[in-house]
Amino acid sequence: MHFSKKSLKIMSVLAGTMLMGSIFAGCGDDAKSDEIKIGANFELTGNVANYGSATLDGLKLAIKEVNDAGGVNGKKITIVDADNKSEASEAVNAATKLISDDKVKVIVGPAVTANVIAESQVATDDKIPVVAPDATSPEVTVENGQVKPYIFRSCFIDPQQGTVMAKFATENLKAKTAVIYVDNSTDYSKSLGKVFKEKFEAAGGKVLDQQAFVAKDQDFKATLTTLKAANADVIFVPAYYEEVGKIVKQARELGITCPILGTDGWDDSKVADIAGADALNNTFFSTHYSDKDDSVKGFVEAFKQEYGHMPNVFAALGYDAGKMIVDAIKRAGSDDPEKIRQALEETKDLQVGTGTITMDKNHNPIKQAVILENKNGDRVMVAKIMPDAE
Repeated sequence: MHFSKKSLKIMSVLAGTMLMGSIFAGCGDDAKSDEIKIGANFELTGNVANYGSATLDGLKLAIKEVNDAGGVNGKKITIVDADNKSEASEAVNAATKLISDDKVKVIVGPAVTANVIAESQVATDDKIPVVAPDATSPEVTVENGQVKPYIFRSCFIDPQQGTVMAKFATENLKAKTAVIYVDNSTDYSKSLGKVFKEKFEAAGGKVLDQQAFVAKDQDFKATLTTLKAANADVIFVPAYYEEVGKIVKQARELGITCPILGTDGWDDSKVADIAGADALNNTFFSTHYSDKDDSVKGFVEAFKQEYGHMPNVFAALGYDAGKMIVDAIKRAGSDDPEKIRQALEETKDLQVGTGTITMDKNHNPIKQAVILENKNGDRVMVAKIMPDAE
């Protein structure tokens, strides 16, 4: 096909005009953008909607605070939320929508481990950083020994609780012997039992016996009788509140008076409803924060003012995730996802709602655990324990 010189000149001018228009349009979009979009992929309906909704409330408070103070890097932050319906497949769909349609720069959530793991591949493929507020399984950030470059979390991991409770047992309670009672139906419980045993014995203690139950069991007395016979200084029960309440109640009925120790699966008021306040005396568990801790009162009061009720642990961890992201964007000096990812890796001594955190090499925050004692119907903070860094 042949074009005259005049035609070629006209086409050249048109092409140049279109190219310049495209360039300026792109620049105009960036220059005019006065917001930074972050995605919130949460369980807002379905089986664990209470986890996702509470975490989102905490996140919203953190972002509201920074926006009320003028934003970050001269821009306001906008949260775009998506409901994953408490299902792994929907978590993938929600992440895809947030990245492809909403053009978010970073994603917070989901709340539970399985949904974060499902989302991970999509986020990694699109190079969008994720901060998981509540997912405590080590596999969230590390797969087959390799750190997932775009996945982070704002909560401590399950093994840390085993370590912390072993340290509390030996150093604070001066325990020399222990027995362990795990829920064989959950990796959470089995993993914690294993870590507690390793750390307790490494500190010079001796585990005399280990027994198991499964979720939804009702009668624990036969096994508790066996554990009682060991006459250990402490019993470690890393499990969830429904079984924990029944175990503690039945243990006390059998005359077991030694301290019973647990983890954040105990962190629910229903434990007291099931076990009774008297039975819960002389029990201790690790969790992420205490609303009676002076260092977190600012967050607690701000949350109460915003929502009219006390925050739970999920709200606190959502708030922490928001603070982490704001700090990373500020230090990055940009909303570029890759720069945010790098800044998240470099998080150090950051004050958040539940304390202070530093990111470790596996994208897990090094942060203190709080030990609470159930005492006369109240929960009293008795220790803060920082794990040893790897």
